[in-house]
Amino acid sequence: MKDMPQNQQRLLLNGEPYIAEDKRNRRRGGHRRRRIVACILLIEAFVLVPKYAHGQFLSVFDSIFSSIQNDIGSSLSQINQIMQQTQKLYQTTLAPLAALNQARGFVAYSINSFGGQMNQVFNMPFTSAVTPGPQQFESILHSRLSSEIPALQASFTTNYGAIPQVNAASPQDRVMMDVDDALGQENLKTTLIADQGADVILQTANQMENQVAVSTPGSNPFLTAQAQVANLRCQAYMQKMLAAELRQEAGRVAHDNVFVKRRTAATGGINSLITGALTAH
Repeated sequence: MKDMPQNQQRLLLNGEPYIAEDKRNRRRGGHRRRRIVACILLIEAFVLVPKYAHGQFLSVFDSIFSSIQNDIGSSLSQINQIMQQTQKLYQTTLAPLAALNQARGFVAYSINSFGGQMNQVFNMPFTSAVTPGPQQFESILHSRLSSEIPALQASFTTNYGAIPQVNAASPQDRVMMDVDDALGQENLKTTLIADQGADVILQTANQMENQVAVSTPGSNPFLTAQAQVANLRCQAYMQKMLAAELRQEAGRVAHDNVFVKRRTAATGGINSLITGALTAH
């Protein structure tokens, strides 16, 4: 008994020693039990409350779904019926499939029948020069590339000759040579640009043919607008070529008129000489 602490007492319970706990340990054990009970109650609350809330949310969703099926669903079914009737109208009256297939077949037949011949016409070689200088000049003319314009100018001077020096020809002859060469080179350069533009137009036409062969109902206005744009571009190239031809013709008329002027001047000089000779006596 003396060896034991003062706050504990040794008792005998059924012949075995028993050490009683102090008040502090009893208090701690009570607090722990109360905490455990509180946690159990909170867990049950968290488990039970969502069940009731889930039932309330399910009832709300059921009302929403019923409203969609009954009110909005009937309207959607009517809209669907109208869309089906409209689609049937397009397929049977406005754009029947048999007529579309017939038109597509005609386009494909036209492309297969005339496409090869048209390509032969557009790509037919026109070379006929024999000597090296004219052959080079001809190949440049048929290159269909505007980037060959500097080479064209150099080849033109090589084949047609340069303008004589100042003392080698009269001033009027040198001027006329310069004018004629300028007009000739200008028109030849224009042909290169026009040929290159024609290739672009042909590519556009081929693309439009391919689009028409697989076109769908409702695309006709777009294809027509594209064709009008290509037609306007082609008309612009034609107008440019016509303007070049008119310039060339005007230069030729002016060149011919130069000879008339020279003959008139020469005739006036001869008349002056004859009159002076006759009046001298």
